[in-house]
Amino acid sequence: MNQNTDFIRHDWLPPDDLQRFLLHNEVHTRPSQRIHVPALVVSIAVINNEVTLEQECEHLCRIPTQKKINIEQLQNNFLRMKLEECTLIWERHTEFTSYTLVQKLPENAQLGSTDPDLLSSLALQKNWLSEIPGQTFTAINLAMVHGDLNNPEEMLASARNWFNERTVVASLAGRNSDSLVVTDFKLHENGFEKILVILPPESSVTRSGRIAQRLLEIETYRIMALRGLPVAKQIDPELANAEKQLLSIITQLESKTASEQELLDRLISLAARVERISIEHMYRFSATHAYHKIVAQRISELKEKAIQGTQIIGEFMWRRLSPAITKTEETAQRMATLSERISQTGALLRTQVNIQTETQSQQLLEKLTRGQELQLRLQRTVEGLSIAAISYYVVSLLLYISKAGKEAGLPIHPELVVGILIPIVVFSVWYITRRIRNKIFKLD
Repeated sequence: MNQNTDFIRHDWLPPDDLQRFLLHNEVHTRPSQRIHVPALVVSIAVINNEVTLEQECEHLCRIPTQKKINIEQLQNNFLRMKLEECTLIWERHTEFTSYTLVQKLPENAQLGSTDPDLLSSLALQKNWLSEIPGQTFTAINLAMVHGDLNNPEEMLASARNWFNERTVVASLAGRNSDSLVVTDFKLHENGFEKILVILPPESSVTRSGRIAQRLLEIETYRIMALRGLPVAKQIDPELANAEKQLLSIITQLESKTASEQELLDRLISLAARVERISIEHMYRFSATHAYHKIVAQRISELKEKAIQGTQIIGEFMWRRLSPAITKTEETAQRMATLSERISQTGALLRTQVNIQTETQSQQLLEKLTRGQELQLRLQRTVEGLSIAAISYYVVSLLLYISKAGKEAGLPIHPELVVGILIPIVVFSVWYITRRIRNKIFKLD
């Protein structure tokens, strides 16, 4: 759908979101190919980790009959080029790029031939294919021919001869069993796999295009899903070693044969190593799960029916693909569980350290409390001595004053006067001291 000005400037709606037309037209960016049978579909998929869009654009421009291609034409990661004798579809994905060539099936490769050579009559040059930037991980020759499916056993016999009597996997596909799919799932000497599809003459070009796309995606995404298996096998020893180290830490934590600081240092080191493994490989396992889901969806879309004595594609795929997928999922779960157990052990270790810290703090607080009590007792003792000392000095001062008054002619007895005033002096000093202490405590 083109975003013309008349369509964008509407009067019935609020202003458009900036991504509205981009997201709306996403369903039209990769339309299915319309294939006229008999046809040969050659699909090559390469890993594009270190391949730039500019490199792929430059390689597409090397096709002799192709006009100049601008980098802007590749921004949607999909391009269909109609060449003189074929159609080339370029499609870039996150991890790989696929090149799909659709052309007429050579006469020597029709149904009834024996192990035909499908590459000798390619419309594109051999050097152009071999110089595609990237590393090949799938290469498929898909031949599509007409046949009478009213007798599928006879068509299957012809297909076996087409595969030179090798063991094949076959099934009737479609709601009405209107196509026969046959393959041997083997890499041949030229590096390609072979798939044969037999369709009735009345099949539409869109039907043939859809089934071709499903079969190519099944095999492409199957290989991509399996890329997680070597990674799972690679990190198995690391995970086993990490589990042993975690068990050792937990055992020493339980038996208290190592200091908490030592165990904490080892646990932090182990957690960092497991997190590094998780960061490095979790994307691969997530991608494996996503690719496997696509494979399962495409197989279900085939709506296969078995031919007696022959294994169908879905059954063959699950028996050989499921163990590998189970292995990667188990490794991903094992990695996540190990990380969780390390976190739980760290929490347990921190709890133990906190309990010990609280115990030490409580003991210190008790010591401080006892010290304060002793200090209070000492303070009261000193306070009593201070009252006695102050009273002594006050009484002495009063005695000197009384003696001075007697010398001055006053009719008093100094010792008698001072003796009477001693209780008053002591009480006064005690009262004043208490008032001062109470004021200080209130300030605190």
